[in-house]
Amino acid sequence: MELRDHTVLVANRGEIAVRIVQACRKLGIRFVCVYTDDDKQSGHVRLAREFGGKNSLYRVASYHDANELLSVADEAGATAVHPGYGFFAEDFRFARRVSMRTRRLQFIGPSWRVIRDLGDKINTKRLARSLDVPTVPGSDRPIYDEMEAEKVAENLYNFQVEQGVERPTVLVKASAGGGGMGIEEVEDPDQFRSVYRRIRNYSLRHFKDDGVLIEQRIREFNHLEVQIVSDRSGTNPVHFGTRNCSIQSLGRQKRLEVAPGFDAHSLEYQFDAEDLLNKLTEYSLAMARKVHYDNVGTWEWIVSRDGKPFLMEVNTRIQVENGVSAAISTVNGKPVDLIAEQIRIGLGEPLGYQQSDIAFSGVGIEYRLIAEDPDSRFTPWVGRIDSFSWPEHPWLTVHTHVPMDEPYEIPTEFDPNLALAIIRGDSLEEARDRGRLFLKELELCGANTSGEALKSNVAFLNASTDRILKF
Repeated sequence: MELRDHTVLVANRGEIAVRIVQACRKLGIRFVCVYTDDDKQSGHVRLAREFGGKNSLYRVASYHDANELLSVADEAGATAVHPGYGFFAEDFRFARRVSMRTRRLQFIGPSWRVIRDLGDKINTKRLARSLDVPTVPGSDRPIYDEMEAEKVAENLYNFQVEQGVERPTVLVKASAGGGGMGIEEVEDPDQFRSVYRRIRNYSLRHFKDDGVLIEQRIREFNHLEVQIVSDRSGTNPVHFGTRNCSIQSLGRQKRLEVAPGFDAHSLEYQFDAEDLLNKLTEYSLAMARKVHYDNVGTWEWIVSRDGKPFLMEVNTRIQVENGVSAAISTVNGKPVDLIAEQIRIGLGEPLGYQQSDIAFSGVGIEYRLIAEDPDSRFTPWVGRIDSFSWPEHPWLTVHTHVPMDEPYEIPTEFDPNLALAIIRGDSLEEARDRGRLFLKELELCGANTSGEALKSNVAFLNASTDRILKF
C-alpha cells in the first residue's frame, strides 16, 4: 500500500495531535482525529474540521479507552494508529492488539515485541550489560522479596562508602514505571524498608507489577538523550544527535531541552565532551541494532560530573522534545521532521538514507510553556487563557493546541501544557539570546474563577536559560 492510500487515526490530543496532523498533511496522508468534551477547543479539532473532510473527527469519552479508539478506526476506515506520547504510546499490549486483530492496523511506533522488551527497565539493563554498555550500579532484575531488596541496598550503601561518597543514597524505582514516576531516594538505611513497601504498592496500583529496582543514586549529573530512528527492517538505525534535558521540575519532569547535549566550543567540562557524545550515540546504536529497533526511540542517559555515562532507560516512542533535535539536523542538506519520518517508516517505507547523510549545525533550545507555579512546587494552574501570542521570527517555531483568537479554558483532566517553543541559533550564545527575546516578547495572560492572574513557568524558563548546558 502506498503512503497516500493510508488513513492514520491520531489517538492523542493537544500539541502532539496537532503535529501528527501536520505531518500527515505534509505526507499527503488522510487522518482521523478524536476528542473529548474537554478538548472541543483544541487546535487538533480545528485542523480536523478544516482539512480532514468527512469522517475525520469523532468525539470519544476517553483517550484511555482502547475499544472506543479502535471502533473509531473501523468506522473511519483507518489503516494505521499513531499513539503520540503518553496514553497507549508504550503499551505493548495495545500495539499487539492493533497489529494482530482481525482487521489489522499499522501501529506507528516500534513493533510490540520491541516495546515489551525495552519497556522493562530490568531487561534493558541486562541487554546493555551484555553489550558492555554502562548502566547504573544496582539490581538487574525485579525484586519482589523484601529481605533480598534490603541486602541489595546494603551492598550499594557499602559500595558507596568504599568509593568515598559523602552521602550514600539508593534509588528505589518501580521497574515498570517511567517518566520519573515511582522513584524515591533513601539516604537513611533504616528508612529503606518503608520506602520499598511504598514503591512496591505504588507500582502495583499504577503499573500492575510490583517489581522494584534498587540502584545507586548518582549525584551531580546531567540528563542526556540520544534520538534513534530506524525503519521496519530493524537493521539500519541512525541517530539524530544528542540533547540535554537536565533542567527539570521538582518531580523530575523536563522543562527545557537543548541540542546538542554539550557544547565544548563555548563551555568547559571536566571531560572530553565530544568524545563522550560520540560514545553515547555508539552505545545507543549498538543496542538498537541488537534488538532490531524499527521506528523512533530515545536512549536516556545520565552523565556524572567526571564524564561517566550510565544508561537509564529506553523510551519506545516519539518524545516531546523531538523537535529540538530536528532543529539542528538536516538529511542530505534538507530540514527534517521526525514525526513525519516516524509515520513514513512506520507505514513501511525504507529509511532511504544513512548516518553519513545526516549533518548537524548550531544549537537548539526547547521551552515547555506550562500553566504552573514554580514557586509553589510547580503546582498546576487552572483557569482561562485570554491572550496568547508572540512575534514571528525565522529562528522560532511554536507548537501549540491553544487557540489564539478566543479565550481558552485549560482542561483540568490533563497536564496544563500550553506550547513548545523551539529556538535555533548558530551558537549557544545566539540561541540563548534569542530564547530570552522570545520569552520577553511572549504575551500570555489569563485568570482563574477567583480573578487571580494566570501563573506560568515563563520566569523559571528565563532564569534557567543562563545555565543551559553548564554542569
